[in-house]
Amino acid sequence: MNDRLAVRKTYKLYLNGAFPRSESGRTYEVTDHRGHFLANAARASRKDARDAVVAARRAFGTWSAMTAYNRGQVLYRVAEVMEGRHVQFCEEVAAAEGLSQSKARAAVDAAIDRWVWYAGWTDKLGAVLGGSNPVAGPYFDFSIPEPSGVVAVLAPQQSSLLGLASVLAPVLAAGNTAVVVTSKERPLPAVTLGEVLATSDVPGGVVNLLTGDAEELGPWLAEHADVDGIDLTGAPPGRAMEFEREAAGTLKRVLRPSATEPDWTADPGLSRMTPFLETKTVWHPIGI
Repeated sequence: MNDRLAVRKTYKLYLNGAFPRSESGRTYEVTDHRGHFLANAARASRKDARDAVVAARRAFGTWSAMTAYNRGQVLYRVAEVMEGRHVQFCEEVAAAEGLSQSKARAAVDAAIDRWVWYAGWTDKLGAVLGGSNPVAGPYFDFSIPEPSGVVAVLAPQQSSLLGLASVLAPVLAAGNTAVVVTSKERPLPAVTLGEVLATSDVPGGVVNLLTGDAEELGPWLAEHADVDGIDLTGAPPGRAMEFEREAAGTLKRVLRPSATEPDWTADPGLSRMTPFLETKTVWHPIGI
């Protein structure tokens, strides 16, 4: 007879490379698709979100200054570590989304492949989106894509891992840092991803994961003056336009949500990187 009690875990936030509890002390219960208890998760507060923005801003200089090739290597390393925790991700995705084991494996495989896909794009964006411009006069004129800065991401509410990878990886591949509000009902794969990021080569503060409610944190992140862009994919129903109006007050770049849940298995293209890139034009006299 085995009387051993299972170790119950209270999942924490992922901020600045560490795993703190919410400063508010709040938690909430996470259940599987049948309503059975899985774990307690921290419920992030506005103060936690402010701390995440501060961490992301501090990390932006280091992350954006890395060569694009090196950023690609870091993102590829995330995929490598995820592969090593494949079984755990499959169990968590299956429990969160009510998928069969085969469908959960397919979702995890696709999430890992998504990181690899974006890793391969980091050092190609300049060639595809930039260029040399013809000008009248003895000048070289170049257009170069650069990251916007700190991007807030409201993660998809349904697709707990593949959808999350599909909105987070492009932000990082473009050279930005991120503050992510995870799926409220399905946060555990995101928290495990935080553990992957902490044991990969991603510098602390580049990614900050907040478990909690996008309805509570979304408006504040949208109006925060030190957030440069926001992805509204996981905005609560009927709130996206309100969040966009809040973002307009500080001239943020906004990626609007689609009318229906995106097909996360489709070829992602560049549409999730370009909204958080800015084009810098450089002039230089010929012969100097």
